[in-house]
Amino acid sequence: MIGELTITAAFMVGLLGSTHCIGMCGGIVGALTMGLPEATRRSSIKLLPYLLAYNIGRLFSYSLAGLIVGLLSSSVSGVFQIGRFPVGGIVGGVFMVALGIYIAGWWQTMAPLERLGSYFWRLIEPFGRRFIPVKSIAQALGLGMLWGWLPCGLVYSTLALAATSGDAIRSASLMLAFGVGTLPMLLAMGGFAEKLSYFTRNKWTRYTAGILLIAFGAMILTKALGGAHQHAMSQGMHHPAEHNMQQE
Repeated sequence: MIGELTITAAFMVGLLGSTHCIGMCGGIVGALTMGLPEATRRSSIKLLPYLLAYNIGRLFSYSLAGLIVGLLSSSVSGVFQIGRFPVGGIVGGVFMVALGIYIAGWWQTMAPLERLGSYFWRLIEPFGRRFIPVKSIAQALGLGMLWGWLPCGLVYSTLALAATSGDAIRSASLMLAFGVGTLPMLLAMGGFAEKLSYFTRNKWTRYTAGILLIAFGAMILTKALGGAHQHAMSQGMHHPAEHNMQQE
C-alpha cells in the first residue's frame, strides 16, 4: 500500500507542483520555441510536436535520474529499513510535507537543494547551446533531455522521495509518474501561458496545492508509522508465547 500511495503521490507532486513550474519553466518554453518559424509558433497544432519532443526528453531525463539514484540507494537499502522500521517511508513523507510548504510559499524548504543543483547545472548547460536555435524535432528532443536536469526543488525533492524506494526500477517509475503529472500544465503553456501564469500566481492556488501535498505526506507517514506499530505489536504478542514454550 505504501508503494501504491507513493506512486500516486509522485504523480500528484507533478500535477500540483506544476503550478510552480509555470514560474520557472514558462520563460524556458518561450525561449526554446523562439527559433521556430512564426507560423509554427502561432499554430498550436504545428507547435505541439515540438512541445511533445521537449517533454518526452524531459521525462526521459527524470526517469534516468530516478534510475541512477535507485541504483545508488539499492546498494545501501539497509539505510531505509532498520529491521521492520520503514525509515524510507518516513523520509519520503517528511520530504512530501516539506515540498507542500515550499509550493504554498510559506517557507523555502527546497532552496538548499536548488542551490546544490545549480552547481551541477553549470557543468551540463554548455551542451544545451548545441541545440539552440531549435529547428527540428530531434533538436527539441535533445534540448528537452537537458531541460530535465535544470536545478528545481520540485524535481530534487521528488528524487529524494524516489531514492527511499531502494529499488532502481521503482525509483525510475516514481520519477516517470512525477513527470507525467507535470505534462498537462507544461503542454498547455504554448497557448495559455498568460492565463496559467495568472492562475498559478494566485495565493489560494498555491495554498491549495501545498495543503494537498502536505496531506499526501501525512498519509505516507501514517502508513509507514502504522505499519511499524503493527509489526511491533505482533512481535510483542509472539514473544511471550515463545518464552512460555521455552519454559515448558
